[in-house]
Amino acid sequence: MTTAQILAAIATVSCAVLAVWVGGPVTRWVLGRVDGASPDPTTGVVAAAGILKGGRTIGVLERCAVFLGMLAGWPEALVGVIALKGLGRFAELRGDTEGAAERFLIGSFTSLLWAATLGGLARLALTHAGF
Repeated sequence: MTTAQILAAIATVSCAVLAVWVGGPVTRWVLGRVDGASPDPTTGVVAAAGILKGGRTIGVLERCAVFLGMLAGWPEALVGVIALKGLGRFAELRGDTEGAAERFLIGSFTSLLWAATLGGLARLALTHAGF
């Protein structure tokens, strides 16, 4: 194994950890920035978190699936994750809770873009190293 391959393997593991476990705090930060100007903490995007239960667990699973799909060179995995999320949350998003749909869209896009970017970088590192 060459030095480049060892570094690529380390980069891939680092990207995986960042994609799956740091994606949650990044998404929460973005959601906080979006609703940061709201004077009432009981309304808006952040308050809708009570309606969309299980978001953190779903987020970890979606980022894992997207990262692995990108790493495998199969970006179509994004389509499957988006479809599953939409179908799974359809009933909750149809309600009249203010901010729920926005939270779903902003959180999903942030999380998916984070994982896809890091998955693509990991694939690039492995390809460049000759794997």
